[in-house]
Amino acid sequence: MSIVAAVGDFTRFRSPEKLVAYLGLNPRVRQSGGQPASHGRITKAGPAHARGMLVEAGWSACKAAGPLRAFYQRVAARRGMQVAVVATARKLTVLCWHLIIKGEDYAYAQPSLVAHKRRKLELRAGAPAARGHKGKAAGYSLKAVRAAERDLVAQAERAYQVTVAAWQPTRPTATATAGRAAARRPGVDVAATNGARLSRPSRGNAARQG
Repeated sequence: MSIVAAVGDFTRFRSPEKLVAYLGLNPRVRQSGGQPASHGRITKAGPAHARGMLVEAGWSACKAAGPLRAFYQRVAARRGMQVAVVATARKLTVLCWHLIIKGEDYAYAQPSLVAHKRRKLELRAGAPAARGHKGKAAGYSLKAVRAAERDLVAQAERAYQVTVAAWQPTRPTATATAGRAAARRPGVDVAATNGARLSRPSRGNAARQG
């Protein structure tokens, strides 16, 4: 709810990357010539309160069982806590875009916990109490229900850890980076940028052929 209030209409962002850039959670990119691009700190563009809210949500996500915690731990092992929590906030931003645009629910949410939190928000907003009537949040009071939901989320976390266990990060080669940079610049020959020789006749050859 908070991210929707901060961003507004999600349909004005054509991709999750556009939303990430709007919130300033994408890293600065520096590149010189045909050298590989280097990534720096995040741009911190856009609304600071929304970005701070997502970072706080990232801290909460890394403490709760689930694939997001496994993602945080994987990044933290290589880059440290601060980088990992910002990466988790960026992952949450992408996740929010997909869920809202597609109108879907988070697959690894705990239904009784979500219903319990939503009911607390409704009561704070002034909704009338329904004492004596079982609502959607009634399942949260049952230990067996909460334990079963936690077990499912823990299984999803372990599945993510197994999936990414064999992943090896690789840097792009200088040739591939130069080719992509040339493709983004109109009027620049990709083959020339990559150092390939062009089969063009010299002036003398062209005159003799004419």
